[in-house]
Amino acid sequence: MNENQKYKRIIQVLSILALLMIPLYLLLQIYVFNNNDSETEEPQFVGGQTCIECHQTEYDDWTGSDHDLAMTEATEEFVIGDFSDVEIPRNGMIHKAYKKGKDFFVLTDGENGTLQEFQVKYTFGHYPLQQYLVEFEEGRLQTLALTWNSRDTNWYYMADSVYRDMNVNHENWLHWTNQSQNWNSMCADCHSTNLKTGYQHESQSYNTTWSEIDVSCEACHGPASQHLTWAEKPEYLRSREDKMGLSVQTSGIDNEAYVNVCARCHSRRSSLSDYTPHDQSIYNHMIPVLPVEPQFHIDGQILDEDYVFASFTQSKMYMNDVKCNDCHNVHSGKLILPGNALCLQCHQADTYDSPQHHFHKAKGEIGEGLISEAGEFFDVGSGTECINCHMHGQNYMGVDYRRDHSFRIPRPDLTKKLGTPNACNQCHTKETPDWAQSYIEKWHGQSRPFQFGEALYDANLQTLDSDEQLIKMIEDELYPLNIRSAAILYLGNQSKEEIKAIIYQSLKSIHPLIRIYSIRKLDVQDPADLEQLFPLLYDETKAVRIEIASKLAQIPAEYIPEKHQEMLQKNSEEYLEVLEFNSDFPLGKYNLGNYYYNKSNYSNAEKYYLMALEQDQELHQLKMNLAIMYSSIGKPEKAENLLSEYIASVPEDYSAYYNYGLILAENKKYEESLYYLKIASEQLPENSRVDYNIAMLYEFDKDFKKTEFYLIKAIQKQKNETNYSNLYQFYNRTQQQVKAEKLAAEIRSVFGE
Repeated sequence: MNENQKYKRIIQVLSILALLMIPLYLLLQIYVFNNNDSETEEPQFVGGQTCIECHQTEYDDWTGSDHDLAMTEATEEFVIGDFSDVEIPRNGMIHKAYKKGKDFFVLTDGENGTLQEFQVKYTFGHYPLQQYLVEFEEGRLQTLALTWNSRDTNWYYMADSVYRDMNVNHENWLHWTNQSQNWNSMCADCHSTNLKTGYQHESQSYNTTWSEIDVSCEACHGPASQHLTWAEKPEYLRSREDKMGLSVQTSGIDNEAYVNVCARCHSRRSSLSDYTPHDQSIYNHMIPVLPVEPQFHIDGQILDEDYVFASFTQSKMYMNDVKCNDCHNVHSGKLILPGNALCLQCHQADTYDSPQHHFHKAKGEIGEGLISEAGEFFDVGSGTECINCHMHGQNYMGVDYRRDHSFRIPRPDLTKKLGTPNACNQCHTKETPDWAQSYIEKWHGQSRPFQFGEALYDANLQTLDSDEQLIKMIEDELYPLNIRSAAILYLGNQSKEEIKAIIYQSLKSIHPLIRIYSIRKLDVQDPADLEQLFPLLYDETKAVRIEIASKLAQIPAEYIPEKHQEMLQKNSEEYLEVLEFNSDFPLGKYNLGNYYYNKSNYSNAEKYYLMALEQDQELHQLKMNLAIMYSSIGKPEKAENLLSEYIASVPEDYSAYYNYGLILAENKKYEESLYYLKIASEQLPENSRVDYNIAMLYEFDKDFKKTEFYLIKAIQKQKNETNYSNLYQFYNRTQQQVKAEKLAAEIRSVFGE
């Protein structure tokens, strides 16, 4: 065999081998890569200790972090507060922190308001403050108001810092022994791994569990049993996908998916269930709040306690694909670079890290430091730091200074127009917005870009062009999703054709958040509105289905076509599960009561209404709902008592005066009824029905002159056929034929034959 023949022979053999390898590879793909029994089983939580062997660096970063110390056993290793028989005076009481052997105790105001001894079971956080948990019956853990200030090393009473001037005592929902400070529902799911709340709504008890007490690896990456199986295989046998056997993908994803991994804890939200890491959408277990009033300033700046998500996702940073890990080491929680170097990863130093941009003194120059509005000290030179102008913050929980992650430029002009904060005056507290604005104009000129808060502010004032601006924002995809959703909520009267059209359009959005808030906004007035909602019964996203179920719960069953009833029933059952999940809160019980009221299950509605009131006497709107229910089921005395309490608590709600007047009339207290109805008549200029009811009372008393007066007043408020008909019928009943004929002519001229 010559060399040429040998070469050809080798090529033939290799070709045959290559052909044989193709089916072999396919077999491996089918029976090894994609047919592993362990990968079809439900993944299990196996603990962070299993990660150390391969991820030592990440584990070392995590050790001692805020996540690691989110919650611990109350031992000498982790308790950092001073428990050396310390006395803490407050409101005439002497609270104490002390030890018995290795156990930690406090003497503080208990459920009945007197000083009682409580053992500290767990620590909660570590810096800049550490809280302590106490066990109660029914599986409850409560967060002590006595709090250790780790930054300044002293004790303080949390309620005095968070609820200033509210005189929180043991009878208040906000007291540390009550639901507001309950660990199981308020805090637990973000401080431990694989947390299951375990609330039993019938017994009002908890059986809360976790797999690890702190925020460990699997809290973010999901249960790791399949990942361990994947890691044990030779590289050529590992599945070809980015999740590497994990439930949650954290690499090779865009910034929306990445930020959503953090959102389950770093957001203010309403929860739909315990967190399940297998869900591909955050909207299957939560609905984040929008950055709007009352939790935020009208321009989206932080106000109430915020956990970053709603701030960051409205920012230009987020809209330009910045992710959490571009600034933070996600395992240690620390910044990846110091000072302005963090921002200069993207922003040019010669443009932005210069006196020509920040106009502030450098460190070492002569000057005096400032105490900010939040009580933080800013020394000379700190004005050159990007974060102090673009991420100003405020204190939460008394001593926790958190920065606004909406990354905005200082706008003293908006302070003047909207009443919102600006970083200039938040540091220079002795100066005015005009002073700050003069410098801004001197440095950067007079022109300012439109800010979405201006449109929301105009919408509150109901200015003529506010809806037009909001519609532009909704349609403009360059605006963040949460701001477009906020614009939907601020839209005006849906009787305008263009407003109804944009809501219809938004119901079909590809973004769940926009669909959710479009459902909330839509006021169902006719069959066409219902037809827009029915397709969303079949939505892939749980939060959307819940919103639909909530909306349709208020619609009589006969208006729901038979073809949709089965799916509506499924959604309603899912909605009920969500309501029961959240029913440890007073507002949750209130919503559960509303659910049963809409189902005409009045005994259950009353049960949950009363349970909610027992938890929170300040839930005044509930009294109105319960009173209306009592009236409808023939219990007017109970309705009267509740409305009397409600008006005493909310005297500015004049619609309650109307309802109260009707109930008083039903209870034959006519003089009192007229008193409250007349107040309602003056304060509700668009409600002509009030005047009709007053007229009927006067007709019952045979005071026909006043009857006529109020029937005419109803027409003056609303010139509709009903009001004209009421007056016409009155004239006929009282045999005033001349007036009746004259009015009939007027009716024909106004409404036609």
